Amino acid sequence: MKRLLPVVCGLAALTLSSAAIAQPAPVERDYTAAAFTLASGQSLPELRMHYRTLGQARRGVDGQIENAVLLLHGTGGTGAQFLSPQFAGELFGPGQPLDAARYYIIMPDNLGHGGSSKPSDGFRARFPEYGYADMVEAQRRLLVDGLGVDRVRLMLGTSMGCMHIFIWAETHPDFAGALMPMACQPTAIVGRNRLWRTMLKDAIRSDPAWAGGDYTTQPVEGLRTAVDLLLLAGSAPMAMQQDLATPAAVDAWLAGQQARRIPALDANDLWYQVNASFDYDPSAGLERITAPMTWINSADDFINPPELGLAEQFVPRIAGVRYRLVPNSAGGKGHGTHTWAAFWKQDLIDLLARTED
Repeated sequence: MKRLLPVVCGLAALTLSSAAIAQPAPVERDYTAAAFTLASGQSLPELRMHYRTLGQARRGVDGQIENAVLLLHGTGGTGAQFLSPQFAGELFGPGQPLDAARYYIIMPDNLGHGGSSKPSDGFRARFPEYGYADMVEAQRRLLVDGLGVDRVRLMLGTSMGCMHIFIWAETHPDFAGALMPMACQPTAIVGRNRLWRTMLKDAIRSDPAWAGGDYTTQPVEGLRTAVDLLLLAGSAPMAMQQDLATPAAVDAWLAGQQARRIPALDANDLWYQVNASFDYDPSAGLERITAPMTWINSADDFINPPELGLAEQFVPRIAGVRYRLVPNSAGGKGHGTHTWAAFWKQDLIDLLARTED
């Protein structure tokens, strides 16, 4: 095998390295708010949003922060995924598109993820079932109430974060000066996309060790099936065919993935993370999107297969959108193309240029 197969399930930083590049170093903090009420009417006694920032906020003549950039991660991930070399190393350095000396970069751990409020903090399966609308509102609270950001220069999101952007763009159309959603479709999750997610959730809760969510040890067999499904969903077929060229290579790679990933998971957290898309369907409101957008998908994405023709249906309804499909290739990253900036860095440069004040 010539190189380690970089299968990245953009569902997650679950499948990404969080290794930080040498520069710049992020600042990590928590924002907390009391009594966060969800769209369902349920509430959390306290909302905690963990976040990382790079750079310094700069205020314009009106006193408002004008250089904020919001980065939104995928299912199962955290803001730390954006510190990986394939992302930060291409974007955050001096003279790069999101130079941290110029921009105030905000990378939250979204509700149910990382250091933010989540089931494994103590509520377990009694944690309220949050949806994407709740996650977007938690992000808004962090920005407006926690950081004093009333508008962002750019909102960039990957996978779940891509879907959050479509919600943001419809519910708060003036909040972002530019939008860059990557690896999603602006429509309800149905068909095969819902099927594998349902399989994953069923695997967790049908494991007897789940014990109604009050397990004393993780339901490993359920998590094993969950990881299998995540690996398939994030796979890049041409790269796999090249890099896993023998039966022994396939078996060894899978065993290594299972051994690395399962110990890092909590079953309740993962179930909630995958379940959160239940309320997602922005398709009816696409005409409300007014901010300039560059929307990127990839041809080797199992989760958003281009042969469905969904983007072709939706693009004519979105004002100011430029859409690009990254071609399939032996060096492809599947769904995880969204976090390998080399594939779309020029698109980001062009978006920032065409939205410059």
